Amino acid sequence: MKLLLPLHSNSSNSTNYRVSSFNEESHVLDNGSDMPESFAEFVFLGATLQLRGVSPVCQPLMDSSRNVLVYNGEIFGGIEVGIDKNDTESLMQSLGNCCSCRSQEHRTTCDFNGQAKGSIVDVLSVIKGPWAIIYWQESSKTLWFGRDAFGRRSLLVHWPTMEDPRFLLSSVSPTSSRLQDSSFEVENGSSGIKFWEELSCGIYSMSVDVKKSDGSFHSEIKKHEWTNAMLKELIEWERVSIEPKPAELNFSHSRTSSAELDINSSSSVLAQNVLTALRESMLRRISLYNIYQALKETVPVAVLFSGGLDSMIIAALLDQCLDPNYEIDLLNVSFDGESAPDRISAKIGLKELRRVAPLRRWRLVHIDADLSKLTWETKRVLSLINPANTYMDLNIGIALWLAARGEGWICKESNNETDEDKRVNYTSRARILLVGSGADEQCAGYGRHKTKYRHDSWLGLHKEMKLDMQRIWKRNLGRDDRCIADTGKEARFPFLDEDIIRTLLDIPLWEVADLDQPSGKGDKKILREVAHMLGLHNAAILPKRAIQFGSRIARESNRKNFGSNRAANQASAGSVVINVQSYFS
Repeated sequence: MKLLLPLHSNSSNSTNYRVSSFNEESHVLDNGSDMPESFAEFVFLGATLQLRGVSPVCQPLMDSSRNVLVYNGEIFGGIEVGIDKNDTESLMQSLGNCCSCRSQEHRTTCDFNGQAKGSIVDVLSVIKGPWAIIYWQESSKTLWFGRDAFGRRSLLVHWPTMEDPRFLLSSVSPTSSRLQDSSFEVENGSSGIKFWEELSCGIYSMSVDVKKSDGSFHSEIKKHEWTNAMLKELIEWERVSIEPKPAELNFSHSRTSSAELDINSSSSVLAQNVLTALRESMLRRISLYNIYQALKETVPVAVLFSGGLDSMIIAALLDQCLDPNYEIDLLNVSFDGESAPDRISAKIGLKELRRVAPLRRWRLVHIDADLSKLTWETKRVLSLINPANTYMDLNIGIALWLAARGEGWICKESNNETDEDKRVNYTSRARILLVGSGADEQCAGYGRHKTKYRHDSWLGLHKEMKLDMQRIWKRNLGRDDRCIADTGKEARFPFLDEDIIRTLLDIPLWEVADLDQPSGKGDKKILREVAHMLGLHNAAILPKRAIQFGSRIARESNRKNFGSNRAANQASAGSVVINVQSYFS
């Protein structure tokens, strides 16, 4: 049985380790000899996009006890990471101190207090931040793997089948055919979409045992419960107050209709709590001690920027938290030149940012694309989004991949942003990309939220938002992480910080959103109040617009694949599975 377990973060710093297991009667054979009948091999592959520490660190890591770690993530809290330390090395040390137990029954003798021995589940449960992990514990002959509770880092799995008995874990599905080949296949043939699955969030272990009677291997895979009580509450996603009393709702309506926020109102206090939590979330994600020393002479952070509510809040908070000596890149992708809605709002947003933060040097990076000329890029993204397989997934993936790559143009200082003579080719070198994912799910930003509210009132709205948060790992985050990481960037999600989720759940639902109000006012109400507090008065009234529509890639895709927008809408194009052969014909 051979177990191949690749996990990577897209960089040139890569190594691999092999850990082999034999039964007691087997022995290591010389090169060229046949392997024993009961031979199991684990192959660990890793590549790092290093963002922390003072010296290069290559993965996989192997310690003196022959434990092996491949880690793709960030530790923003829960485990101590020194100012000049790499978080993967710190995690390796913490895991190396763990006991060999796999059962919760051992907690009485293996309590984790940050210093003494604890279980691997305890260590992983306290990490704040996004992560995916593969870890071989030599003492127990156990393979541990998993991803954080919200799935902010990708991890795919191929479970053994009769056709392919391998057990595979990977951060991305490999491209099985050369991109220049006309007969492109995603994986393992034209029907290979089902080969990979998104690993559901959680911590798993697989013990490797040798049955002495026949020498065969037996592996038991177990999913473990999180041991962090606060994390369990966030996963369950239960709000303190869902349905308002009439007096509470009337008060909320009267305040929402007011032109100015009352700084002494309860709403202002709640919005201030969210603003404070968002600022702390931002600080955790961009503090310079969290950034690899070799990157500090460049623009370290960029924003996926549409000029909409979420990206404007992120940009304004980034300005408040990032050293003023650094420039900030605002990455905006368009499939309709200067006419795309997101390009128009981005330019308006840039003016508002310059008004509230005049000392910051902002760069709006115009990333223009023509879908008909993106054959190579589309094939690459098609592999990256796998196992996602709809036209909507592909459209979003292409827009994210192009934006993250950061290749476009900027305007020289000029009063005329469209002056051709003022355009300068520019590629963003930022390694960290801030993305607004999670804002719509937590603050009722989607059109389906209003539909659910109209049909089933507040309880129905709460259930729909809860469903969105509990499936965001499968519908959004894995796909987005793979597309962004492929460009050598790391996505960070300020709205999906554990403390942000907790803060928003502590706010009554009718203070988070008021869907009796029109679009651009009642949806994501709490974030609109935050925007006002930041001085972003224009952004505070902008309606929701998804990247595939704001960039106009959906329109171009609909024309290409369905003939027209109307035909695409009739076919519910967004949920249609991609026909690969016809797409490239």
